[in-house]
Amino acid sequence: MECDQRCDFAGSYERSNLPAVKALERDVLGCDYGGTSWTTHDQALKIPAALALGSSSRLLEVGCGAGWPGLYLSKVTGCDVTLLDMPINALKQASERAISDEIIEQVSLVNGSGTALPFITGSFDSISHSDVLCCLPDKLEMLKECRRVVINGGRMHLSVIKPADGLSPADHQRAVETGPPFVDAPEGYDYLLQESGWQVIKITDVSMQYGNSLEKLIVGLKSNTPALQEVFGAAGLRDLWQHRTDQCGLVRSGMLQRFVFTAIAS
Repeated sequence: MECDQRCDFAGSYERSNLPAVKALERDVLGCDYGGTSWTTHDQALKIPAALALGSSSRLLEVGCGAGWPGLYLSKVTGCDVTLLDMPINALKQASERAISDEIIEQVSLVNGSGTALPFITGSFDSISHSDVLCCLPDKLEMLKECRRVVINGGRMHLSVIKPADGLSPADHQRAVETGPPFVDAPEGYDYLLQESGWQVIKITDVSMQYGNSLEKLIVGLKSNTPALQEVFGAAGLRDLWQHRTDQCGLVRSGMLQRFVFTAIAS
């Protein structure tokens, strides 16, 4: 569930490890890794085939957070995965989960930026990132870096949240203000991927599933349990519920969308 408090990443990962928030995550996404994207368990099941992952694959997950879905992909396919992100507490959570899942030998953790990947050219067979570009201003730079570190013919799987095309200026502004930070991508993702050396081979509209997840989250937050109040505070819980309700309204009206792209390094 993409981090808010206008992207307090470190704080979001601290909260994601708490029992009340993990319970919400299981209800909303079907997993309990402490994920901050909107990738559901059902959506993660489709990623190995999209990336042609196998036990000999070298996968990079950019903006890995606490390891969802990168650790899961490594567990179900046997691939080696490198998890990269900035918040140290997120990488620590990912390390602990890799140990408990008994896949730590397949996992490397790197503290670094998606716009300046600390790897040599052609280091990986495939790349994934889930709702990461939505929180980055330098979208083209990150996509170019991803292309640099993947082999020729390597694949990338990514999800993004975006304002719908063709909105009026007022509705576009509403979508930008209500969506994740830096959600606007005026050039369009097709253009950004082409400019950075990627050829799109599949686009899937998962806006309906995104809206369903938001609705589940809204119901969970509405329960207003003492445990949730302890995590967010009474005022913070009300604000979060209202923000997610506003987001859900825009998704259901078609103004805010979520797409999954599969691309090949050209």
